[in-house]
Amino acid sequence: MKKIRWGVVVAYVILAIFAIITVFPFIYMILGGLMSFQETTTIPPTLWPKNPQWSNYAKVFSQAPFGRYFLNTFITASVTTIVSLFNALLGAFAMVNLHFKGKHFIQIILLSLLMVPGEAIIFTNYSTIAQMGLLNTYIGLVLPFLTSVFYMYYLQSYFGSISKIIYKASMIDGASDWEYIWRILVPMSKGGLFTVGLLSFISGWNSFLWPLLVTNEDSMRLLNNGLTAFTSDSGSETQLQLAAATLTVLPILILYFIFRKQIIRGVVRNDLKG
Repeated sequence: MKKIRWGVVVAYVILAIFAIITVFPFIYMILGGLMSFQETTTIPPTLWPKNPQWSNYAKVFSQAPFGRYFLNTFITASVTTIVSLFNALLGAFAMVNLHFKGKHFIQIILLSLLMVPGEAIIFTNYSTIAQMGLLNTYIGLVLPFLTSVFYMYYLQSYFGSISKIIYKASMIDGASDWEYIWRILVPMSKGGLFTVGLLSFISGWNSFLWPLLVTNEDSMRLLNNGLTAFTSDSGSETQLQLAAATLTVLPILILYFIFRKQIIRGVVRNDLKG
């Protein structure tokens, strides 16, 4: 009989406790969206709906244009993901494989930009967008997020683990930099690129402060801003608020559970080992 390792047992118990603390609010949010008003306000609280109220979701869509919110959020998140991933790919390739004058200085400047919090420049960006007349437009929503120094440096560390002999061999064979990127670099770095793309999409889906500043029309709101407005408009109808919150979070949760293996593989870079 194996000896019980109490340290491992204690560690798993602590992990289980924190997992429950972390997951319970999400589970209750989903269940609360199926409860009646009385069930969401009773004390002690109801943990399981007696008769699931699927009509709560129909009421949410009838009281606020959540279909439009979903469309706006999907468009902005998709555009920022595609463009920022493309820019990060080219920037990381240049920093790893190309040699040019001032490269070290440019790297220092880019690294210093990582130390500047986004909130410090958000009002400068707002002033620029306002002067360009891009308030309440898709361009105004996505323009400040079309490039990311963080994603570029993530891919730079990823590309740096690929032997430079491969790049030199492709140049000897007559391949251009463009051909090397799309025929060799991208297929070898699918895990990292997928991780960056997914992180960028999640960030765009969950954006709140910037859309709040540059949009004041209901037709241009994103999901989180629409949820805030709906929470105020719905008053004390907590069951509808929980249903609306579920609609906002559920797509990202589904996306994570579908692609969680690719995310983990991209972070640990298993596909580059050996």
